[in-house]
Amino acid sequence: MHPEKTILHGAFDFQTGYSVTYGNAASCIRPVAEYSLADLLNKYGDLLWENGSHKYNVTSFIGELDELLLGQKFSTFGQETLDFLVGRLRENGNSNATINRKLAALRKLLRKAYKMGDIYSLPEFRREKERAGRIRYLDDDEEALLFAKIRDRSEDCWRLSVFLVDTGARLGEALKVRWPDLDERRVTFWVTKSGRSRSVPLTSRARAVASQKFGHSRGPFCHMAPHRYRAVWNDAKTEMGLADDKDLVPHVLRHTCASRLVKGGIDIRRIQMWLGHQTLTMTMRYAHLATFDLDNCVAVLERSAPTQDARRGPPEADS
Repeated sequence: MHPEKTILHGAFDFQTGYSVTYGNAASCIRPVAEYSLADLLNKYGDLLWENGSHKYNVTSFIGELDELLLGQKFSTFGQETLDFLVGRLRENGNSNATINRKLAALRKLLRKAYKMGDIYSLPEFRREKERAGRIRYLDDDEEALLFAKIRDRSEDCWRLSVFLVDTGARLGEALKVRWPDLDERRVTFWVTKSGRSRSVPLTSRARAVASQKFGHSRGPFCHMAPHRYRAVWNDAKTEMGLADDKDLVPHVLRHTCASRLVKGGIDIRRIQMWLGHQTLTMTMRYAHLATFDLDNCVAVLERSAPTQDARRGPPEADS
């Protein structure tokens, strides 16, 4: 009988050049293979990311990083390699926010490869400090004009725009809503960026645009293609004379929903739940829109302060 061995996944024997994986029943010794980032994406991309715009972006990110490494194959991914990539991305004009998105994809891929024993070391990923950027949202007049021009081109795209601005949904979330996900009062988003479902109440106009059925469609918008919607959006904003406004993209509707909730006095925690943000930090980007609420603080302080005539100054000390 062999003594039971401790589980040690992905260990490396420097004398033999073999990776060793111990289990409770038996040990397995195999040669260490080397992989490029492209190889690992090929191997695990479909497991880690569902088809869609996010997977498309991830594929582009990993492809770019692989090119920076000149397709180099490796069995370990060290801190020096990661620092090299960060430096090259910065040299190429990537903002810290963009670097963070690319490194998030890299980290997820490398962690999977590490768990599967394909590589035997990981670097420490540090999030780059991001600057608070300007958040673009629509005022009432902009919405009315933009939506009118969208409706002139496509009734479906107009319905989707109304639904997006009143639910704060991401475009991909809205397109995947199915009829069972809707009732008279609310919609449940099952396919989300965070992987966590959420339900939000429907406004009367969101309920109206989401209730229209077309043929054998599985949901109110699932017969629509995202690239078609973006094309209609871009045509409409061009007609408004805003073709050069790079921030005026469909995601603006999500920002608009959030900004209206904040300005309406809804507390930031509820807005976090509404939008499905994983961290409160993401929601705090909208907090500056609620600064007018500070006026209420003055009344509280005045009620709490001791009664004293400020014009007379402080009371004189006894002699």
